[in-house]
Amino acid sequence: MAQPARSTNKPQEKSCKTRGNTVQLIAEISGNLNAIGYGLAAIGPGIGIGILVGKALEGMARQPEVTGVLRTNMFLGIAFTEALALIGLVAGFLFV
Repeated sequence: MAQPARSTNKPQEKSCKTRGNTVQLIAEISGNLNAIGYGLAAIGPGIGIGILVGKALEGMARQPEVTGVLRTNMFLGIAFTEALALIGLVAGFLFV
C-alpha cells in the first residue's frame, strides 16, 4: 500500500510571504490616506484665508482710514489660520 505524503512547511512559507505583502499594502494605503487627510485638512484654512482677505479688502475699500489696523488684523488672522494647516500636516505624521 502507498503511504500518504507527509506535509511540508510550504503553506507556512506562503503565508509568511502573504503577510509581508499585506503589511506592505497596508503601509501604502496608510501613506495614501495621510496625503488625502492633509489635503482635506488644507481645504479649511484655504477657504478661511480667502474669506479673511476678501473681507479685509472690502473693509479697506469702505473705510480707507482704517487700512493699517485692518491690514495688521488680516495678517494676524492669516497666521492663525495657516497654523491650522500646519497642525493638520503634523497630525498626519503623528497618527501614522
